[in-house]
Amino acid sequence: MALQEGRRVRLAADFRLTDPTESAGTVVGILCLAAGTEGTVDEVVTHVRDSADAREYERLRSLLDSYGDGMPPESRKQLAEQVAALEPAWTAFQEEGPRVTVRVRFDNGFILDAAPQDAFLPA
Repeated sequence: MALQEGRRVRLAADFRLTDPTESAGTVVGILCLAAGTEGTVDEVVTHVRDSADAREYERLRSLLDSYGDGMPPESRKQLAEQVAALEPAWTAFQEEGPRVTVRVRFDNGFILDAAPQDAFLPA
């Protein structure tokens, strides 16, 4: 589900916010938001995690596509081999796709930022 700013959502599962807290030597507890807690999406952020190999693949592929016909055969062959060697990194990058996080302002006043969009369902 692609979330948009202003959309009403609810948590799909309990969401742990803190580790056990200790006060004066006594464990106080863990803070969680319960599944079903509703709120509004304030912000959607798309993170593209590309690797150096994926960037290099794009650069070399563009070079080969743009100037390959005018290159000497040995240079073109060497460039094609470099592109082929980087193909698995490029394929992995495309399959991974972007990671989307959201900031949600819950009706109870809490704000949860940088949460994965999969943690929410439409309200």
